[in-house]
This record gives sequence, structure tokens and C-alpha cells, in this order.
Amino acid sequence: MGTAITLIVLLLVIIAGVSYFAKNQARNRQNQLDDAKADARRLVERLGGQVLNLTGTDTASQQAMADASERYNAAGSQLEQARTVEQAKLVKETALEGLYYVRAARTAMGIDPGPQLPEEAERERAGKVSEHRKVDVEGQSYEASPDPGSNTPYYYPGGRVAGRPVPQGWYSEPWWKPALVAGAWGLGSVLLFSTMFSGMGGIASAAAWESGYDAGQEDAVADGGDAGDGGDAGDGGDGGDAGSDFDGGGDYGGGDFGGGDFGGGDFGGGDFGGGGFDF
Repeated sequence: MGTAITLIVLLLVIIAGVSYFAKNQARNRQNQLDDAKADARRLVERLGGQVLNLTGTDTASQQAMADASERYNAAGSQLEQARTVEQAKLVKETALEGLYYVRAARTAMGIDPGPQLPEEAERERAGKVSEHRKVDVEGQSYEASPDPGSNTPYYYPGGRVAGRPVPQGWYSEPWWKPALVAGAWGLGSVLLFSTMFSGMGGIASAAAWESGYDAGQEDAVADGGDAGDGGDAGDGGDGGDAGSDFDGGGDYGGGDFGGGDFGGGDFGGGDFGGGGFDF
């Protein structure tokens, strides 16, 4: 009898301990999520203040502010759906990208761009347009420049699109947008990249770019290392994971980046979907 009572008491102690541990873990996870969402919300609100109070004065600044507004809307929707720390971090990244567009718009208008933004490794590794280029590819003219202008009103803050680096700069056409929408690059993308950026310092060669590598990673391509497998940054890249993080139909899957703001809207079947990008 005494042994049975002892076992029952021991079992109750174990159950109580497991329950306490589980509740403590859940509380810690919730605290981490709350902190991550608060951090993301701070940038979303900062972006919102700029979007609501700043109006572009020329084509370049107006386009940059339109892109910033799209990021603001996407970040707000993502924030509502965020259920994990990783998802909250994606919200922060979206808002941060919007703030880069705001800085670009302010620069185009000739006003103080504001405080520096946090550095982002992928943007740094993607390189920057360092000189003006005008090229013709498959009968269409493209321009790239380190500065905004009437011929280069489309800004990109730099980073990866569908697993490949796109340099920071101002462009005549948003040539990366079809890949952003579709999640994969067209057949003519390598030719366009090679023609536009050949010999430009700090930017990957066409062969490295096609394999998803940044400038300075040419040896990996030449050695036939991970490039043959598509590497960690192949066409599927991190962009493919974003959809799953938001339940497959969220802002990155079927929402703002999929079938919403970036899918069926301005970037999907509209301005960038079927015109001038017959790759």
C-alpha cells in the first residue's frame, strides 16, 4: 500500500513538473514573439509615417514612394498573420525594404535621406550599379545608373530575387519584377544581366549570377562546387520558403507577393506581366 501511494505521489510530481516546464516554454516563446513583433511594428509604423506624409515630386521619387507604399501594405498584412518569430522577422525585412525606397525617393528629391538604415548582408553582397549603362537586348533598350533620372526612374535597393543577386541602383525598367512574381527567371535573363553589368566592379559575372553566386564567388563556380547543385541560393532560394512561413497563402504565397499586390496587381498581369519581358 505504501509503495502504491509513493508511486502515485511521484507520478503527480512528474506530471506537475512537465506541466510547469511546458507552460514556461510556451510563455518564453510568446515573449520572444511579442518582442519580435514589437521590433517589426516599430519599423512598419516608421515606414507608414513616411508613406503617409511624403509625396514624390518627380517620376523617380513618385515611383520609389509607390514601391514604399506597397511594402507598407504588405508588411501590415504580414504583421497581422505573424505567429512565429521567423514570420515577425519577415515583416521587419519587408518594412526595412520599404524604408530603403523612402530613402531613395528623398534622395531623388534632393532632400535629407534621413538616418542610416540597418545593413543587410544580401544587399551588400549583391553589389551596386557604379556607372551609367545603356544596352540593347533582344530589340529592347535598358539603362542602369547609380543615380535617379528621367530615363532611370525605377529603384531597387539590392538583394536576391528568385535566388539571384540584383544590384542596388536605378533602372529604366524593373527587369527583376517578372522573376519576383513568378519566383523564377526567364530564359533571356542571363543575357540581359551579362550585357548590362559585364565588367562592372563589385558585381557577379553572368556565369556566377546564373548559379546564384555573388561577386567574389567566381572560384566556386569555376571549381564546379555547390554551383552545380544550385547552391543554397539557387532559383528556389529563400524566396521559396517565405510562402510556407505564411501558411502557403499568406503575403508571400498567394497574398501580397503572390496573387495580391505583387501578383495580379501592378506587377503580375499589369505593367510588368506581359510587356517587354518576353524571355
